[in-house]
Amino acid sequence: MNNSGGPGLFIIPINMKRRDAIITFGCLILSLFSCKKRSKSMKKEIKTENAPKTIGPYSQAISANGFVFASGQIPINPTTGELNTGSIEEQTRLALNNLKAVIEAAGSSFDNVIKCTVFLNDMNDFSRMNNVYSDFFNAPYPARAAIQVARLPKDVKVEIEAVAVI
Repeated sequence: MNNSGGPGLFIIPINMKRRDAIITFGCLILSLFSCKKRSKSMKKEIKTENAPKTIGPYSQAISANGFVFASGQIPINPTTGELNTGSIEEQTRLALNNLKAVIEAAGSSFDNVIKCTVFLNDMNDFSRMNNVYSDFFNAPYPARAAIQVARLPKDVKVEIEAVAVI
């Protein structure tokens, strides 16, 4: 087969025998169906009781194509469902423990986290959050962004999300 006709357009050479052309066309059709079927099965929801249940229409994490995309975790105790309203250090530690549970449920670990995003309701808490954060990750550290936001769910001080390889 020749793909010189651009994406999605396959040209069968004129000198190809009819039988060979039918087999080639059949293989093309089968490969298209198997790719479509495979792409659906590549997306998998990740759930764990070791992290808080979601508080909206989203998943704790999704694994796809060798990556895990973990939703933001806030400082909710997964056992009791209670919100931690303590210091930024306490909230960061609990949010990271929740995130760690989700990443591990996907078959990965914090050693495989490649990107984190930290949402803070007060950038003045950055250095205190950072001190706790550094206890959870080893060099080479994940890429990261830290952003101050106007408000977080349940008025917590911190929310942290991550992307990891499986």
